[in-house]
Amino acid sequence: MNLDALAQFSGEWLDATGPQSQIVVSTRIRLARNLAAYPFTNRTNNFQKGEIESLVCDKLRHFSFEVDYHPLANMPALDRQVLFERHLISRDMASAEGPRGVAFNPGESISLMVNEEDHLRLQVLKSGLDLQNAWTVIDDMDNQLESKLSYAFSEEFGFLTACPTNVGTGMRASVMLHLPALEHTRHIEQVYRALQKISLEVRGLYGEGSRASGHFYQISNQVTLGKSEATIIKELGGVIPEIIRYENEARQAWLADPQQPLKDRIQRVLDTIQNETQMSCEEAIECLSILRLATALGEAPGLGLAQLDKLFIQVQQAHLQKIMGGLMDSEERNTARAQFLRKKLAIG
Repeated sequence: MNLDALAQFSGEWLDATGPQSQIVVSTRIRLARNLAAYPFTNRTNNFQKGEIESLVCDKLRHFSFEVDYHPLANMPALDRQVLFERHLISRDMASAEGPRGVAFNPGESISLMVNEEDHLRLQVLKSGLDLQNAWTVIDDMDNQLESKLSYAFSEEFGFLTACPTNVGTGMRASVMLHLPALEHTRHIEQVYRALQKISLEVRGLYGEGSRASGHFYQISNQVTLGKSEATIIKELGGVIPEIIRYENEARQAWLADPQQPLKDRIQRVLDTIQNETQMSCEEAIECLSILRLATALGEAPGLGLAQLDKLFIQVQQAHLQKIMGGLMDSEERNTARAQFLRKKLAIG
């Protein structure tokens, strides 16, 4: 798999074909696993990390899923940033040192990080609201690896992980939602508080430590100990439809509000894209967010959700430089981003 060509495409999870994709961008399930014979990653030396990497790569040759493994130790920083922007590796893994890597399939719906915070991080990404199918796939992945690797497991606590908050199932299930109308009506804080009361967590576009750029929010379970995987999925899956309903109601109210006309906001965004000669990543994502809302409401003919979701990735720093064919400073990126967005949206 050619990483240079990766920036021209997007993963299957961004094709906007899944259930409720007008509001739910994607579903992700991640499992944290460690090998019984080695200390946690933060206590292993590079020799041990190399052994873990070799051991896992050997087992992947017998994996029923088609994946390519990409070592990160000597990978250029720009390529590592591309993988991070595509949600294939974490920010910490992109900047870490020593033997480590990621395996993923051509559609980027499954991936496996080696020597991240834990020895193994399995991940499945699906378009739209698709928790049960995501769980079915990742459970199969996990079973295949567990049959060939000895996991660190306690009969009392479950799967042992480097961070105590992941002990138990080791599972984080999350759903990424586009909630511009709830943010506009300032009801998003009520959603935050309600979710915290039932032990669900709200994060930004890139998970832990990130803010809600472009009105995207990741909602995930907080508790991994004392609950089964089925219970975690059921609890998360029971809440998301309510949030979707609130967002839909807020969208219709915003569309009908003569005091804060949404159609004027959409037109201002189109004018910005047509006329601005420079655009930061944050400004581009804000514009694309409003266009995504407009498309979902039928107010932006000629645009598609999959097209816009792909652009959310491509306007980011590393992707943009890959697409343009070389390293650029901030001002050059801002100029290139404005031109790129105008061309891709056929505006001006």
